Amino acid sequence: MNILLPQLFPIAHPEKYKLHLACWNGHDQPLDVFVRSREEWDGWNAWRGARDDFSRDFIFSLIEFYPEKDKWLFGGAYRVLSRIQVSHAQGYDIELLEEGRAYIGRLKIPLKRPARAKAVNFENHYANLIVSEVLPSSYSGETFPGHDRIDIAFHVLESIVAIQKQDWKAALENAKGVYLITDTSNERRYVGSAYGDAGIWSRWCNYIETGHGGNRELKKVIDAFGIEHARKNFKFAILEHRTSKTDDSLIIERECYWKSVLLTRGDYGYNKN
Repeated sequence: MNILLPQLFPIAHPEKYKLHLACWNGHDQPLDVFVRSREEWDGWNAWRGARDDFSRDFIFSLIEFYPEKDKWLFGGAYRVLSRIQVSHAQGYDIELLEEGRAYIGRLKIPLKRPARAKAVNFENHYANLIVSEVLPSSYSGETFPGHDRIDIAFHVLESIVAIQKQDWKAALENAKGVYLITDTSNERRYVGSAYGDAGIWSRWCNYIETGHGGNRELKKVIDAFGIEHARKNFKFAILEHRTSKTDDSLIIERECYWKSVLLTRGDYGYNKN
């Protein structure tokens, strides 16, 4: 049995709201922003473009839930207090409403985005919006799937590192292993390893910080195109993992094996040794 949004979240005057459909802005996924910083997410609702999209008294915000097609996550309801200009930038002075605060990050709503719209009149959609799932707690990023099931984009890992997500950190900081980075823009690959006292977590944190982790060929890519190239195109996977007590020589041996198997030392990859 479907639960309609008005049953769970009654709003007397939806015509006073704009529905904010927060999507990829060319730099960030709003879902990643929401996970890593609520203050930064509030900024997405306070930003004012030339079109004055939030021209009503209230904003009902939905976040594109990109792990699932045509699904959205409730990001809060806001009151627009005023329209302001700071220096050369315009914005909205907003406050988060108490109504619905307990549901922030918990309500998942199916909706096919109308064309490329990012702000639409709420009353045209409100009555027909369905709540497909109510999460037990506010969404805090992808759950650690297991070492042998990792296939994660750079920008998702970036959010996990930013909040120091404990299930990921606990699983990776005491693990040595061999990992794979794939550049989806050209399908070239890089095989790397984590050993010593650093663990996979520390090694991957270094990639998030720099985009290249100090690797010579990846550094050339980041120097040429910026860390945005990594955010848009790099994916991480673990080829093999071992306990922290494993001898480093075995990790290095297995790294060499995977470089040969995946041909990452030639035209197909970024490895040079």
